[in-house]
Amino acid sequence: MGVLRQLAEYLYIKKRDPNTPKTKWIGYMHGINRISIFMFLGALIFLLVRLVFFRHS
Repeated sequence: MGVLRQLAEYLYIKKRDPNTPKTKWIGYMHGINRISIFMFLGALIFLLVRLVFFRHS
């Protein structure tokens, strides 16, 4: 499975493949990965806003 496809599944852009096995531990791993992706995107947005609006020369 490609990285971009997995990222799209984490961000709820693409539906999950129904043929993949679903275990409790894989569900936990995907949940943690989803949280870290959202935190990373939030940090990028925060840094971008800080860079654009609060730039002191």
